[in-house]
Parts: sequence; structure tokens; C-alpha cells
Amino acid sequence: MSGTGSIVEVGAPSARSRALAVLRVRSRALALGVLPAALAVVLLSARMTGRLAGDPWPVVTLAVCVVAVLVLLVGGVFAAVVLRASPAVTPTVPLPEASAPDLYRLVRDLADRMDVPAPSAIALTPDCDSWLEDRTHAAHRRGGISGGRESEPGAAPVLVIGSPFLWWMRVAELRAVLAPVVAGTGPSAHPDIADARGFVRGLDAAVDVGSRPGLGWIGRPARLLLRLCQADAAEMERGVAAAASDRAQGVDYGLRIVAQEQVGLAYAGWDRLLTRVALPAWRMGRWPAHLDAGVVSALTELSRRDRLAEGFASRLGERPACDLLERPGVVDEAASLLAARLFHGGPAEAGPDWSPVDWAAYPEEVVDRKWRAEAARLHAALDTLAVPAGPGPTLDRVLGYLADGAGEGAAGEALAGLLSGDLAREERSAGAAAGAGAGVARGADAVPLFPLQPPRSGRDLLADHVTAMVCAAAVDSADAAPGLDWLDGPVLLVGGERRADLAPRVLTLVEDGDAEPLRDWLAALGVRPEKPVRLV
Repeated sequence: MSGTGSIVEVGAPSARSRALAVLRVRSRALALGVLPAALAVVLLSARMTGRLAGDPWPVVTLAVCVVAVLVLLVGGVFAAVVLRASPAVTPTVPLPEASAPDLYRLVRDLADRMDVPAPSAIALTPDCDSWLEDRTHAAHRRGGISGGRESEPGAAPVLVIGSPFLWWMRVAELRAVLAPVVAGTGPSAHPDIADARGFVRGLDAAVDVGSRPGLGWIGRPARLLLRLCQADAAEMERGVAAAASDRAQGVDYGLRIVAQEQVGLAYAGWDRLLTRVALPAWRMGRWPAHLDAGVVSALTELSRRDRLAEGFASRLGERPACDLLERPGVVDEAASLLAARLFHGGPAEAGPDWSPVDWAAYPEEVVDRKWRAEAARLHAALDTLAVPAGPGPTLDRVLGYLADGAGEGAAGEALAGLLSGDLAREERSAGAAAGAGAGVARGADAVPLFPLQPPRSGRDLLADHVTAMVCAAAVDSADAAPGLDWLDGPVLLVGGERRADLAPRVLTLVEDGDAEPLRDWLAALGVRPEKPVRLV
């Protein structure tokens, strides 16, 4: 194939036939829209030639003409919406050629080897996936969503690469993984497939338009048409993927099998890094500025702990794919900020209440602040329950309340419910403040697109807050310090070593109301529960 759109790979005939099936849905909808007008023309012609003289034809003709005008008007408005509505565009970090010339050369070399059009541009996404995205819609140019070469009519799709791949994968592995993705530009250039994709994207955008007040009537026919072509559109995409995979068979196929293992490993490490490490910082109003560099540390730690990952760390001696970037630190920071926006709903730009944090400062600026903020919330809840305060916010106050005489942890139920309510109110207040004056966000602007916060039970929240109180007390009165574990997030370090034996003792206190195991643990470390803890 020479980049002209002719497709002969396995799966391509099926993709084209499915594309034609999608286009037939469009043709039938168009035919249905003009049917009343055609009938009106026939009746008018018959009336003018005298073939339909007398009653009731004058009334019938008038009624059909009115219906035809109304149908044409409604159909014209609907067609205009489908054609002009802006399809959703994934938020990405644009990567101009000047900032990654070596990466652009690698991608163009791949396209030349497979004899397909090269992607018009490259962008990064803070996720473990890669795909092609069409950004040639006129609405994207009008809205300023894309304004470069990739937005010109007929331009090749944009290659979107998962940013963790660039930091974890080696150059050869990245080339092998990107080969079937880049090969997709060939089938994408076929006129029937491009036309069918544009129709489906237009319907999807029309459904979004129909969700706006007063425009609900647009969404109903758009959803109907989407249902009618859904199966064929899905099969078309499978055929395109099969054609691209077939064309990429001759490019680093053996290495691609090995590289796919790195894709799965990168996904596991990235998910762990976001949920265990980044999320606590985001909740504190801070965003780690180098998440992609962090995923390398997380996966290196995983390879050290997990025998299944043995040998993966030895790859680190080879050239990393991030060397293909001119300024990897700047790109990493932009991708990290976008990750915070997509997965947590943070602001699009840094500010006084939304500032970056380096990994070296993470223990003091995130972990310690997190512990003390949760300890403060715990004592505020105890104040609401009228628990005697004593000399100040002490750990003894918490232990004495939870270690009730029944030994069943019943005292924790009220405290857990209160903490859940307080935290829910704080999150609602933060969400309302973030959305004030922003209007109703739709599509890619409705962040977070992929919220990470899992539902937590009251008991889990209580255990987290008690753990934070214990850690804060240990930092204030013993040889302890906040630390960062790349796979588990905030941890307590005693004498420079992680203490992983705290959680079961806290659970015994929370669930059974038994404080003795925890008191023994505190005594062994030299923690003084009666000493007031410094809160935020």
C-alpha cells in the first residue's frame, strides 16, 4: 500500500463492507427525510396536469406539502447539527516536532517501512494506551482545539502515545508496540471508512448536543441512528485493527511479543502509582510533578519484590524511550498536570492552592500534612461527640474512646459515621468551589473523566484516620519519620526502615475495640500516647 487508502490486508475487506453498511444507514435516514418532499412533488405535478382534480386532493396535497416542509426543516437542522457538532477530543499534551525530533523520525520510519501515511502529529496521554485520533473536523478548527497541520482537511490522524510508555519502555520496545498503531493510518485513509467514522462521530456529538436544554429532540434520532449502526461500526473497527495488525507483522514482531509484557507491567505500576501515591497528594491540593519518572521507580521496586518481574529491571541499562524527547522533564510535568485533571478533576493550571511537589519533598509536604489533617478531622469528630479533650489532641483520647467496655468496637460506629459525613461535606464543598462560575462542562471538559477515588466504608475511613493519628504521634514523640513507598504510598519509617506491622493492630482496635496490641506496639517504639500531637 502506498498511502493512498487502498487496503488489501486481512480484515480490510470486512472493514470496508461494514463501513458501507454504516453509510447505508445514513442513506436510508436521508431517504426517509426527503420522502414527504418527493410525495409532495408528485401530488403537485399531478394537480398541475389535471390528473387529481376534485376533492379531496386539494386538501391532501396541501397537508402533504406542509408535512414535507416541516420534515425538511427538522431534517435540515438535524443534519446541520450532525455535520457541525464538535466530536469529543481526548485531552492530551501536544508534542511538537521541535520538542521530539527523534520520536517523529522513529514514527516516520515505521510508516515508511509499512508503506502507510505517517501520522500528522504526536500527542501524549497520561495513560497506558496508544491510538490514532482524527482531529480534522471543522468544529475543532473553529473552537481552537487543534490548529496545526493535523487539523487540515484530509490530514492523517494524530498518534496519541501513553506517556508512561516513554519512560518505562526502551526505544526498540516502543517502536515494536507502536507499529500496529501507526499501521492503522492506512485503513483510516480509505474514503469509505473515513466517511463512516465521521458519520458515527457526528451522531455521537449530536447526542451530546441533545442533552442541552431545549434540544432534547435532537438526541432521540441521533441515539436511534447510533443503535442502528452500532454493530457495523464495531465490526468495522475490528476489521481496521486486524488490517493494521496484519501490516505490522513484518516489523519487530518477535520483539513486540516481549514488549507487550512491558505494557501490562506498565499498566499495573501506573495504576498503583496513581491510586496509592498521586491520589493522596491530589487530595491535599498538590500534584506530583514527575509521575512518569515515578512509574519507573514503582516498576523497579515491583521487579525487586516480585519474582515474576525478575529480569525486567535489567532492561534499564538500554536507552529509554524518553531520550527521544528534547526536554523530558518539561513533558513529564505537563503530562502529570493533565493526569491530575483527568483522574482527579484538578485545575488545568498550577496555582497557590494547586502547586506541584517533587518526589524528594513528598514525605514532608504530602505524607506528614496528610497525617496531621486526618488527625485534626478525627479530633474534630471527637469534639462533636463530646469526648473529653484532656490536655490536647492526644492519641490517648482516641484509644480511650475506641476501647469501649463491650470490646466489640461499638464506639467506633458513631465515630466512623461522623467522619464519613464530614469527609463527604468537604468533598462536596471543594467540588462546588471548583465548579463555581464554570458553567456546565461537557465532553472532554467534564473532568474528572476517570475518577480514581474508590468508595470507602466508614470503618475503612476510621482505620485510616486512626493510623494517621498514630503516625503523627510517632513522628512527634519517637524516632519516626514520614516516608514514601512507590507501590503503597505514604508509610511510616522508624530508624529509616518501613514499619508494616501497624495496620493489623489498628484494625483490632477499630473492629474489636481492643487497644492492647496497639498500646504494646507504641510502647515498643517509645511513642507517648499522652503527649499532644501537632495538628495542621
